[in-house]
Amino acid sequence: MYKDFKNHIENKLSILKESKLIIAISGGIDSVVLAKLCQSLELNFALAHCNFNLRAKESDKDEAFVVALAEQLEVEVFVQNFDTLAYADKNKCSIQMAARELRYDWFAELAQQLNYDYILTAHHADDNLETFLINFTRGTGLNGLTGIPMINRNIVRPLLPFSRHQIEAFTQEENITWREDASNASRKYLRNKLRHEVVPVLKQINPNLLDSFQNTLTNLSDTAAIVEESLSAVLKRALVSKDENGNTYRVSEFKKLNNPKAYLFEIFKDYGFTEWNDIVDLLDAQSGKLIQSNSHRLIKHREFLILTGLKDSELSEVRILITEQDSEVEIPSGTLIIQPIESIDSENDNALYIDKEKVSFPLELRLWREGDFFQPLGMNGKKKLSKYLKDEKFSLVEKENTWLLTSNKNVVWVVGKRADDRFKVTKSTHSILKIEFKS
Repeated sequence: MYKDFKNHIENKLSILKESKLIIAISGGIDSVVLAKLCQSLELNFALAHCNFNLRAKESDKDEAFVVALAEQLEVEVFVQNFDTLAYADKNKCSIQMAARELRYDWFAELAQQLNYDYILTAHHADDNLETFLINFTRGTGLNGLTGIPMINRNIVRPLLPFSRHQIEAFTQEENITWREDASNASRKYLRNKLRHEVVPVLKQINPNLLDSFQNTLTNLSDTAAIVEESLSAVLKRALVSKDENGNTYRVSEFKKLNNPKAYLFEIFKDYGFTEWNDIVDLLDAQSGKLIQSNSHRLIKHREFLILTGLKDSELSEVRILITEQDSEVEIPSGTLIIQPIESIDSENDNALYIDKEKVSFPLELRLWREGDFFQPLGMNGKKKLSKYLKDEKFSLVEKENTWLLTSNKNVVWVVGKRADDRFKVTKSTHSILKIEFKS
């Protein structure tokens, strides 16, 4: 296995040879073998061990084993203790998910602080097969069936081409010791169920299962590349804009496709949506119809779909005061530049010119709400903000992000849209104030 591992590193992962590495090590057979192999190639690495405090004294014995191994290998070791149960309870997630989040967050922090280039994990070919089966049984798209990536940003998995059988045989040949986690034998978790009950049956049916599986992954990855190319072409035509308020897509581009559902799934699958037939129906729905996940909304607005995160309710309570001394004020959607001027230089929607003597400081910035009125510039009577936004055909997202500049609770400006006639500059104005909005 030494020779195969060396060839693999030189042919596929030569980036590791001149890099500073962290090996994520539990003390189990896979990560211990990875550490031994990396030492054989004289790679520059340290060990990082997580003590999740889930197995009482056994967790502490794992930690002691890793510390001793580091001394034997003559490498640096980092150890972090976690209260995994408390984290899982606080974040309402499973113990497995809690451990995963804690582990990878710490590895990332460690790598950044100490300038390590890559984090190595000991996932191997059997892990890859189990992950494929987990995704398959839960339901997934093509990306969920292409396996664990060998390189994912700064996470590298050098043992991915090697089987569990090869790793076990290597430990016997080299007389390597490791720590056995008793929970690996439990059928409580889905991965263990597949490992002990399903995969052995598949290997009986096909003794060359892992080789066949690797061929399947290669074919699926090739297909995924074709899908990605087609998806990119559709996105290039469909995406109208992308900003802090969300992404806007042309409905017409999706309706041209033979299978819009497939494209909608690939584009929006990472935003928590599950009802894909409802999303397809959104293409022909009335303006204002929306589909909501736990984190995002997809809104039909006229001939567009708008993807946006769920509105932050705290923004509705934001009040920003502008004093007479302020010259620049940050607001959630941009910046206001405030300055006195002698005369109006140029007019545009993003610049407001008002008679300074007609307003009272401090001015206030807030989001619009039902019941607001203003007198649009050039009109004699008042108009409801809700009616103005409807007449201007604002989308739901645009409405939610409409800010007002007010003086004594009177609207001075629908920011970046329309000024109020009551505060306009006239021939009798002695002091002009310019307020410019920059996004």
